[in-house]
Amino acid sequence: MTPAELAVLAALALVDSTSVGTLLVPVWFLTVPGRVRAGRVLAFLATVAAFYLVVGLALAAGAHVLLERAGALAGTPVGSVLQLVVGAALLVGSFFIGRGRSGSGGGRVLRWRERAVTGDGGLRAVVVLALVAAGLELATMLPYLGAIGMLTQSDLGPLARTGVLAAYCLVMVLPALVLLGVRLAAHRLVAPALTRLGAWLERTGAETTAWVVGIVGFLVARDALGRLPALDAALGGWGGGLGG
Repeated sequence: MTPAELAVLAALALVDSTSVGTLLVPVWFLTVPGRVRAGRVLAFLATVAAFYLVVGLALAAGAHVLLERAGALAGTPVGSVLQLVVGAALLVGSFFIGRGRSGSGGGRVLRWRERAVTGDGGLRAVVVLALVAAGLELATMLPYLGAIGMLTQSDLGPLARTGVLAAYCLVMVLPALVLLGVRLAAHRLVAPALTRLGAWLERTGAETTAWVVGIVGFLVARDALGRLPALDAALGGWGGGLGG
């Protein structure tokens, strides 16, 4: 892979590092009054990173076949129409992300959060919280899917691809690890800032996800329109004009 491609992967990993599982929940651990339980934070982050790595390897294993079939289909009018529908659905769906998130999924995370942070559930509660938080984000893991797509199309061998994917997962949890180190070194100085950061993440987490999904949907739909001249012309050259 080229340095530019590795830089793109690092940028995608940093986007993933701002999710609920990789940053918000660790901040919850760090804002608990009293001595921070570093072991719990490390166990949580290790579980999240391992979960993403396993899912990524599983997806990459079958990605070659899927990409070949998708590439063949994309060259046909039917494939372009399907891509346009998917892109439009992502774009429209982005306006609804975050609404009603106080339902069963969010409530489950909050319940396991209390057990994991207070220590009532032991290490098992920490692991379950990590798996639940990461699992709930599978539907919006677009940066990670983009990274897997780049890796499967690269000239890397299986071992090197696994190493790069593991590095990606490490970068995903790196900001939380840095915050943990800062919290241990200067608790009194950073405690107010961590509390404000946690509140901000709770307010804007869904909005950030919505923007990512919306941008991806827009790009996918625009690319499809570029291969549908008649429809693009009917829309005033929206796809072709923006595409180049």
